[in-house]
Amino acid sequence: MARKFLYFVALLIVMAIAALFALRIWSAELTRFAFVPRGVFEAQPALRAGVYDDPAMWVSRPGAVDDPAQYRPEGTPAAPQGKAWVFFIHPTSYLAREHWNGPVSDKDTRNRTALFVRGMASAFNGEAAVFVPYYRQAAFGSFLVNQPETLKARAVAYGDVREAFRAFVAQVPADAPIVLAGHSQGALHLMHLLQDEVNGTPVASRIVAAYMIGWPVSPAHDLPQTGMPACGAPDQSGCALSWMSFAEPPDAQMMLDTYRAEPGLDGKQKDAGPVLCTNPLNGGAAPDTPGTANLGTMVPSMDLKTGKITKLGIPARCDAKTGLLMIGDPPDLGPYVLPGNNYHVYDVPLFWTNVRADVARRTAAWLAQHQAAQ
Repeated sequence: MARKFLYFVALLIVMAIAALFALRIWSAELTRFAFVPRGVFEAQPALRAGVYDDPAMWVSRPGAVDDPAQYRPEGTPAAPQGKAWVFFIHPTSYLAREHWNGPVSDKDTRNRTALFVRGMASAFNGEAAVFVPYYRQAAFGSFLVNQPETLKARAVAYGDVREAFRAFVAQVPADAPIVLAGHSQGALHLMHLLQDEVNGTPVASRIVAAYMIGWPVSPAHDLPQTGMPACGAPDQSGCALSWMSFAEPPDAQMMLDTYRAEPGLDGKQKDAGPVLCTNPLNGGAAPDTPGTANLGTMVPSMDLKTGKITKLGIPARCDAKTGLLMIGDPPDLGPYVLPGNNYHVYDVPLFWTNVRADVARRTAAWLAQHQAAQ
């Protein structure tokens, strides 16, 4: 047992080192050699009908055993259960080169997925239920190149997410509010989901908020296609939030250049303006908020098995030029900070308690609005 645990920790360390190395030399041949899938793209069949009726296709769902999304770190504030149903799309956890899309059954990938869900989706478990699907995610290396295979891999992953979302909606009570959330690759798929499955449909009126975290969102070319305005107040519902966390001094030029090279959801070229930034400490009401407003950061233990809510006083400021969320001096949360002071892995843990409170507040606002309309 001890050997298995050490092996798992070693895998996580390798993952962090790999990501650090890749982002440091984003365009280098060695990076592509190390992470980009080796073979040709393998066409993937569509998932069989009703596949997400199988509990094994969900990382988290009501009734799941050892559900990572239901983890509550030490210090989680007590609060009554909310009434929203949550659909969370996990970030990239497939790092191998064998395939352009990660097999759902890959054991190492599943372990990493559970870790990410534990640290991120857990912030949403104050609500009625949290659903997190497995999907044939685009490989980590597919995001390092601009090749036809990249878009094909994303399309396969998105197709799975779309089917999972349809299965989720079919299970949610017809009058229940819905919270949508995703991180990194998950946020990218969430943008497309809003465009294709929510905007202009009856489901749109049931969305409490859409948390598109850790992926750049264009206010001009992406957001309008989702049908949701940016959240501008802490008690606003039916709106979208997004942030990407960086400590001082940030170095995000390569990431922003890569983002701008791709067309927006409207198919048009993005401009050089700032990306969408919501301050998680104030719900978008003000661009600059001191650390006294941070209700608690989820700090992971050294063995990564647990976390503790700690008031570290981490501030947040939306940079007017880039849209990056600046968090001041680099806080010590662990070894997984990426080059350029990029706190990508900690986008949710940094503000874990505030995110939890934000979801509860917006859900209450949605319920109040809809009860008043009846």
